Amino acid sequence: MRKQDLRAAETLHFLENNDINPAFRRLLDCVTDTQDMELYQQAIALTDWKEQHPDEQAAFIEKAKTLLQKTEAITLNEHDIDRPVVVANEIRKQYRAGGFSLGPISVSVKKGQVYGLVGENGNGKTTLLRLLAKELHPDSGTLQYDFGTAVKDEFELRTRLVYIPQRTKKWYGSLKDNLKLVLSSYHYSPQENETRVLLMIARLGLWNYKHLKWHQLSSGYKMRFELARTLLRKPELLLLDEPLANLDVLAQQIILEDLKLIANSVNNPIALMLSSQQLYEVEKISDKVIFLKNGQYADNDMLAEKQGNQLITEIETTASREQLSLAFEGLSPRKIAYNGGVYIVHFDASIKFDEVLSALGQQKTDITYIRNISHSTRQFFVA
Repeated sequence: MRKQDLRAAETLHFLENNDINPAFRRLLDCVTDTQDMELYQQAIALTDWKEQHPDEQAAFIEKAKTLLQKTEAITLNEHDIDRPVVVANEIRKQYRAGGFSLGPISVSVKKGQVYGLVGENGNGKTTLLRLLAKELHPDSGTLQYDFGTAVKDEFELRTRLVYIPQRTKKWYGSLKDNLKLVLSSYHYSPQENETRVLLMIARLGLWNYKHLKWHQLSSGYKMRFELARTLLRKPELLLLDEPLANLDVLAQQIILEDLKLIANSVNNPIALMLSSQQLYEVEKISDKVIFLKNGQYADNDMLAEKQGNQLITEIETTASREQLSLAFEGLSPRKIAYNGGVYIVHFDASIKFDEVLSALGQQKTDITYIRNISHSTRQFFVA
């Protein structure tokens, strides 16, 4: 099945189950992929109608299904996502003043993929992003970029390769006018400029904020504005430094899901790398998770080699080590370690996670939190 059809089927599934918010975001993605200005205008009209009739859910679903059918009638050309847009080979960067050294790091970044960059503060996440963004030059190693065609000048480079730092600059005027200013450099007609901007505003949940100014927006909506401004430029490589830092838990989940969906666009896929302290949230949407500690590189593909073939669980409980040992007596754990307020329990690979849950339940163990971290970079944090 074509990727286009899969996205449409997923949208329809949400609509038929009355999951309005995820369905609406996915519908706008389907419309965006068509690059059809008439459908853009219909999506904008539907957005406006939806805001004015928040309680008319059944009517919205029917309108949305009609628009979805129109997007399916347009055949899209799927872009090649096997070609890396950047390949870093043994890059290093050293800061003589503080004595910190990053690398060597080798990584290949492809379009349509999300790369999560995790690690404690001060371990090189921002440095790596700035190296990939060409804001810093590596002391050794090579960086090779392939955007399909030659980059003519610095303006084109900064269109295809975009880095958004954690702290963004203040802007003036309304949110909508600033976004229209971005597209004014791309020679769209005034009508198409307006249409593209309004659809992006709708897609990133900024519809009710489009006339507000910088000081009237929360930190979270300022980040959404930065994403809107960037995505209008259709980048091929997008680097985000702590985009979740000022968002609440629900907003973090939504923005991460949005980034995953946008990166997987049918006709404009993006290679996306983002740094974050929110390990588990980032792991949910990442195709590869990169872990930095003291400037050294590891990733989730290295976990099997690091830990061997075993089940590893992280457990927060009021129970003692002796009580846990008793609960797991029949499962013969390899090791029970206490680390950072939680127990890390290692089992042979033949043990299944549901058996661990069953053993704890039978012993009536008071569990606050439990997670299977066998394939999670959480292992690097608790090692």
